[in-house]
Amino acid sequence: MSDTVVPLAVRAAAPERVPLPAAATGLTWRAGAVEDAAAITALRVRGQEADALHYRSSVPEVAEELEREWRDLARDVLVGVDGDGTPRAWAQVEVPPGDRTVVRAFVEGDVDPVWRGRGIGSALVAWQVARARQLLAASGKDVPARIATHADGATPDVARLYAAAGFTPIRYYTQMRRPLDRPLPDVPELDGVRVVPWTAELDDAVRLAHNEAFADHWGSEPRTPEQWRASQAMFAPTWSFVALDGDEVAGYAVSGRYEQDFPASGYSFGYTDLLGVRRAWRGRRVAVALLAAVMHAYAADGMQYAELDVDTANPSGAHGLYAALGYEVTHTSTMLTIEL
Repeated sequence: MSDTVVPLAVRAAAPERVPLPAAATGLTWRAGAVEDAAAITALRVRGQEADALHYRSSVPEVAEELEREWRDLARDVLVGVDGDGTPRAWAQVEVPPGDRTVVRAFVEGDVDPVWRGRGIGSALVAWQVARARQLLAASGKDVPARIATHADGATPDVARLYAAAGFTPIRYYTQMRRPLDRPLPDVPELDGVRVVPWTAELDDAVRLAHNEAFADHWGSEPRTPEQWRASQAMFAPTWSFVALDGDEVAGYAVSGRYEQDFPASGYSFGYTDLLGVRRAWRGRRVAVALLAAVMHAYAADGMQYAELDVDTANPSGAHGLYAALGYEVTHTSTMLTIEL
């Protein structure tokens, strides 16, 4: 990890100005805006189709990202348009406001498949890193820092592109699925704990429980109320459950419904976006009860699979738990970072 004796404002080595990609790319560059959500989604989907990925972006997801109140779109989102004004490339940088122990700048971007091979991707990564350094330097948080991106296992060229810019693999993730046409586990009875459907009244208590449950997980940082609310575009409340001990949240399973992914995946599914159990309740089958509850909810709505993802180095033994419940690995991804 970084030498935090040196202030982050110095470690970040932020440039005074962020260089735009050269005019030789053939695109005109401008700041992104909320109004670009549909066009950026279409651009991303063209790339996902060309790369034969198992998921597709949606307008609600992209709009939610762009509408987050802490973001400065004029400086943190870049769009390259062709002569007709159609976006052919884009990139963004985001620093979550709740970060405390490691301040993170997440970067990503896409290039239209027909515009690839012209150096645009490399130029976008250079822009991302420069802007990320500026944001980290300005964060006022003298803690370790990280510039991070994710590369799908099906797109090794993306990993190579970032590696060429100084990123190195630091964490590996697997996506897992469980067929719902096989016998489903019963929701076990838990001593003193009951599993109930999610309600709006429980939502902030679930957020706080998530912050506590993941405090000992690598790469996790607390989520502010604003962050929590700004990550719910695909939230499926009827597929989400809370484990309560009296009135106290012991654990939770938060699900998403990604119908835009069903055709690309070739099947329907419910996705468990977040699953956590607070330390005082671990070892009591709370996670099993929550996963059984979501499986039954997905199956009741006609879904074919239950899906989730997991850090392969998760310290809680989550991968083994999922495998024991019938989940199997389907896809992989890698987090690549520059540590500061």
